[in-house]
Amino acid sequence: MTQASTPAVAASHIPWGRVRQSRRTADRAMKVIATAFTMVSIFVLFWILGMLLVKGIGGLSLATFTQVTPGPGSEGGGLANAILGSLVLTFLGIVVATPIGVLAGTWLAEYGRGSKLANLIRFINDILLSAPSILIGLFVYVILVEPFRGYSGWAGGVALGIIAIPVIVRTTEDMLSLVPGPLREAGSALGAPPSVVITSVTWRAAKSGMVTGILLALARIAGETAPLIFTALNNNFWFSPNLVGGVSNLPVTIYQFASAPYENWQQLAWAGSLIITLSILLLSLVARRIVAGGK
Repeated sequence: MTQASTPAVAASHIPWGRVRQSRRTADRAMKVIATAFTMVSIFVLFWILGMLLVKGIGGLSLATFTQVTPGPGSEGGGLANAILGSLVLTFLGIVVATPIGVLAGTWLAEYGRGSKLANLIRFINDILLSAPSILIGLFVYVILVEPFRGYSGWAGGVALGIIAIPVIVRTTEDMLSLVPGPLREAGSALGAPPSVVITSVTWRAAKSGMVTGILLALARIAGETAPLIFTALNNNFWFSPNLVGGVSNLPVTIYQFASAPYENWQQLAWAGSLIITLSILLLSLVARRIVAGGK
């Protein structure tokens, strides 16, 4: 055993200067390529953010947050109804997704483990995780919009919830799987049933990661446009309290205003894009802060 392992140990301490020239050349080439592509991606990212800041800040004012979206060709106006509508739809989506995602992820991590049903659920969850959002919008349109003969905020919230569920399921399962087994065994040794062990021990140990998953899902659905086109649609006024009919929202408003020939609409589209970007950035920072605090 010692003689067989000696060449491997000796090889790991070979000086860099004794490595063959072809390997050194390949190593340097890969470093150069990796660095170059990293710099290109960073440049493109900051280019996009810089353009967004330059064009978006010009459209931000008090009216942006207090006035409703203007009609075609009119001056002034804001995004107050679209901002409020996005908040309501996103809230509905995360309320729908959180209990389903957390409980499903808990079952996969604590009860399912390596069962065939758990593997099937993971496979379906992976499909939903990578499914185009427009397909989910069409699905909700068929089951909630067409039968009730009208768009609604409820349909939009369900569509966003379906998009958020796979993210929460995957994050919850991964976080619970990282909880050490002795913690569960200690709870069981004290006579606690599995449900109490899960809620009082494993959930508490993994709460920072689970909350992070919920916030990441929230950031994911905050800027979705395609599913809302088929479910909540949009309007240029305040939506009904019962959420029946078109509900104004930022993603669809940006889509409509950016492609319009009116300069005022295009300016508001840039402002709305900046608002969504900053909101997602804030959620990401909060998620990272929660993880850092948990550690």
